Amino acid sequence: MNYSRWVVTSAWPYINTVPHLGNMIGSVLSADVFARYLRLRGYEVVFVSGSDEHGTVIEVEARRKGIKPHELTDEAHEYVSKLFKAWYISFDNYTRTESEVHKEFVRDLMMSIYRNGYIEVREQVMPYCEKDRIYLPDRFVVGVCPYCGYEDARGDQCDSCGRLLNPEELITPKCTFCSSRPTFKVTKHWFFRLDKVEDVIKEWLVNHKYLDENVKNFSISWIRQGLKPRSLTRDNEWGIKAPFPEADDKTIYVWFEALLGYISATKEYFKSLGVEGRWRDFWLNNDSGTAYFIGKDNIPFHAIILPAMLVASNEGYNLPTIISATEYLMFEGQKFSKSRRVGIWIDEALEIIPEPDYWRFALIRMRPEGRDTNFSWSEFLRIINSELNDDIGNYIHRILTLIYRFFNGLISKPSTYSDIDLDFLDKIKKAVSRYCEYMDLARIRAASDVVLELARSGNYYLNVKQPWAKIKTDTNDVIATLYLGFLSIYYLGLMLHPIIPNTTRKLFNILNIDINSVKLTPTVVDIETPHKISKPEPLFKKLDPDFISRIDSIVDEARGRAQSKRPNVLKW
Repeated sequence: MNYSRWVVTSAWPYINTVPHLGNMIGSVLSADVFARYLRLRGYEVVFVSGSDEHGTVIEVEARRKGIKPHELTDEAHEYVSKLFKAWYISFDNYTRTESEVHKEFVRDLMMSIYRNGYIEVREQVMPYCEKDRIYLPDRFVVGVCPYCGYEDARGDQCDSCGRLLNPEELITPKCTFCSSRPTFKVTKHWFFRLDKVEDVIKEWLVNHKYLDENVKNFSISWIRQGLKPRSLTRDNEWGIKAPFPEADDKTIYVWFEALLGYISATKEYFKSLGVEGRWRDFWLNNDSGTAYFIGKDNIPFHAIILPAMLVASNEGYNLPTIISATEYLMFEGQKFSKSRRVGIWIDEALEIIPEPDYWRFALIRMRPEGRDTNFSWSEFLRIINSELNDDIGNYIHRILTLIYRFFNGLISKPSTYSDIDLDFLDKIKKAVSRYCEYMDLARIRAASDVVLELARSGNYYLNVKQPWAKIKTDTNDVIATLYLGFLSIYYLGLMLHPIIPNTTRKLFNILNIDINSVKLTPTVVDIETPHKISKPEPLFKKLDPDFISRIDSIVDEARGRAQSKRPNVLKW
């Protein structure tokens, strides 16, 4: 892909709760790894996201807690922002939908779409709760999905089959707050004419070269059923006020306005740097790519509704280059659930194991690319102790220790290579090339497979070469073995850097190389010699063998510590 700059985005998390491990791998962590990879390749990158503060999700939670929505979102945003930093998430701008830049941008773009003839006023039949005296859009109303029969479908989408819904389509609807059956009233709303851009979006999807197959197939199938006008406005009080004439009592539907946050967050970032106009280089220039990291339930919003809005604005915005939609991460065979306390939330995770790199590596290894994946404690233990420690950490430490022991840390190039050496050098070159190919397409778990394969190949190579047995009889062979070992470690470090950045910084300090001064290319480059390393230290520690047998008590204690640190608005 021939782009010189990128906008990398992760789906904006609803700020009514702390993200769990499934949220993390589905969007934020995957986006961070991709952004770090692009920076390592030398691209100019802006990585943005923010707290989704508006809409019925927040209103429902605030009502339940007896507080105003902004009280909930102010405290929650601050807490979650700190958690992302603790996980080494490298946002350039993690903002919020209450940002004035965002609200102004949304109103302006909506008016562009309106002036271009893609928005019209229609009457809509909406559920109304006589007891609570409010209309019930989106998550204010739940019922049975008319398509798949799921019994807890929301008024805007079914979590089971992924279909977008209108509240009047629900079977046996009920109010979220009081469970009473609503009446239906006619109200006026502003509709986005998705049908008017259907052909353009379908052609874009069909001809797109880089979309994940699950994204492309789902979206094209959805369009074949025919795009229908979709209500842009809601009767909520909490949200961005609709800018359309005679729409003073309406707000913009949260999914429409939150999608535009990717652009407004970029604009806000450059405004903070004093060069506000630079955001246009990233969104209106054909030399720029955009990458979106989401869960599969968000596909229609990012692959259809967002492109449709950008097309309808007629302002020349770049349409998505990559939409990486993961399947679901299950937890011990179940769906993550706050109400049933199923899962691990990201503040709890750091109470269980304080080093985020262990979590980052394990989650990337479990990333649900192509199918749902199950998080289990036994698999977590295997990944940390076997893959991270035995395969990667042990190989790195063996090579560096031998360099330090035999040559006082000094690396030199050999005069000749054996066939075994040349075979291993070829493995290094192929691994780096394949890694870049996978990462270019955001196939992050597949890229991590390549890293693991190279580490295992390195261990095998070292065992075959046995430099400890040749140091007194064949110095050149030992030099060759340890030079190629060092070269492989250098590239292992570069490929691992987007995934476990804190640990790889420690590694590159030992290698005596400034990680900020090097770039990763698909072509392997020799290391300048002589080069001296510092004294090696182990990079990882294994989890205790009794970790699994004690996991229930470990989790309970960690959950208690995490709960005590949460602001009141996020306590369960």
